[in-house]
Amino acid sequence: MKTSIIAAGFCAIANVAAAEIPVLTVYTYDSFVSDWGPGPAVEKAFEVTCGCDLQFVGSGDGAALLARIRLEGARTKADVVLGLDTNLTATAAQTGLFAPSGISAKYNLPVAWDDTTFVPYDWGYFAFVYDKTKLATPPADFKALAASDLKIVIQDPRSSTPGLGLLLWVKDAYGDEAPMIWEGLSDNIITVTKGWSEAYGMFLEGEADMVLSYTTSPAYHLIAEQDDTKAAAPFAEGHYMQIEVAAKLAGTDQPELADAFLKFIVSDAFQSIIPTTNWMYPAITPTDGLPDGFETLITPAKSLLVPADQADALRDVALAEWLTALSK
Repeated sequence: MKTSIIAAGFCAIANVAAAEIPVLTVYTYDSFVSDWGPGPAVEKAFEVTCGCDLQFVGSGDGAALLARIRLEGARTKADVVLGLDTNLTATAAQTGLFAPSGISAKYNLPVAWDDTTFVPYDWGYFAFVYDKTKLATPPADFKALAASDLKIVIQDPRSSTPGLGLLLWVKDAYGDEAPMIWEGLSDNIITVTKGWSEAYGMFLEGEADMVLSYTTSPAYHLIAEQDDTKAAAPFAEGHYMQIEVAAKLAGTDQPELADAFLKFIVSDAFQSIIPTTNWMYPAITPTDGLPDGFETLITPAKSLLVPADQADALRDVALAEWLTALSK
């Protein structure tokens, strides 16, 4: 009897202790929470300082995050969303679901940052990655790629931020000629995946000659695998920039924890994790600088980026052109 009472007492104490640990729920994309992504290291580092349980929830790829948040609305369990980009921030802001961040930082971004809701955590340039041992001379622009017999794999712009970035890359570079570019590329595209991970996996398995990824992707192979056979093809039109962001949900029941997490994002502890886990440029250069190997990456001849407040309208036009071209 006494044993049962003691056991019950311990259970009650354990339940109270568990109840006292606050939970911060962060929606993000699948690759961020993978074993090789930033998630595990970020979780460990933040929990040391917050006295909380940081729980990442993978929700497909970047563009799928916003769709999920809009569907859940005020009922969402998310306290923070991490993984949108500037092609989506205007649409996200219009939902009224996000709150001002209160964050001020000295960012090392190629563009000025004055958004008071969304906090940038990394950035990079989209590019087509190839294997140098299989492709000696890559195409130098979209027209050359379209004229080739190379097989490529890309991501769906309706669910993936790289896929959306590609749409705006072509549209920004070619304007009214964009439909012609897509018509030329249609027979090069072997498949359109929902997210980046599936597409890159297909490329690594040899199912495509090139894959839509980032100029920074070869750094992974060089640093983590000591493999210098992967490269990003420099395109004469320039390369489209992606700036990834995080934001607090206005309806969060953990506002102080959410604020603490956003502050953590701009800290050296978070930013130093990004280069060799998310394989992107950090929004704020870490104290120790970028890892050896990043200096080997290509520098775009021209940087392309549609302003966030113009991305909505251009996205709709570009998506219609893309769907029309691929349906022929």
